Amino acid sequence: MKLVILLGLGLLAGGTASADAQRTPFQIRCEDTIAKTVSVLSARQNGYTINNQLPYRALTAKYGSIDNKMVTLGLTVTKGQYTVDLGGQILQDPVSGYECIAPRVELKLNYSPVLIYVGNEFAAGSCGYTAILEHEQRHMQAYMENLARVEQVVRDALNKRFEAKPLYAPSGTAMSALEHEINGSWFPFIRDEFDKGKAKQAEIDSPEEYARLGKVCDGEIGAVLLRRHK
Repeated sequence: MKLVILLGLGLLAGGTASADAQRTPFQIRCEDTIAKTVSVLSARQNGYTINNQLPYRALTAKYGSIDNKMVTLGLTVTKGQYTVDLGGQILQDPVSGYECIAPRVELKLNYSPVLIYVGNEFAAGSCGYTAILEHEQRHMQAYMENLARVEQVVRDALNKRFEAKPLYAPSGTAMSALEHEINGSWFPFIRDEFDKGKAKQAEIDSPEEYARLGKVCDGEIGAVLLRRHK
């Protein structure tokens, strides 16, 4: 099923005809009397918590591999989420067998509450703890910046798709067609936009950043790891 912007249902058009003459009575009724199409999108941050209870080996098991000498001292965990509420006024046309709908698409985007882990080898308030926490907060900030970017991209795309014109479908199918479009096209699109934020996350975890962390606090982080490794 498809929702379409109807350009010529029974259209009889001439080069000098008026705009109303180029539209069917049903189109005139839909476009002039039905509520305008609305797309609403909101994004929000759900806050964060800090967990300082797990050792770095447990964090490494979640994210890296000790065998490959990848050590995870801190970890920021969250997930992009999106929900939709659909509605809209529908008008029927028994003559053509079509109906029109002015879709109301209300999308909500957010990240799940952010959970920041710092290895329990680093006591809260210590220099090493603070350095690791600051690094993880950069990850959290990148997530929030990505959320704002995703909101703008999706908002622009929604406004372009539902540009204040009713959509048409065979009678009895408009709402299900709208749901199919949201689930089949919009949700994958939103998911892919969230995933684009992974590139920024990777930039934060650069070799240069790991080298810097190894030297801060007069080598405290490296010394702690060396003691635990023994």
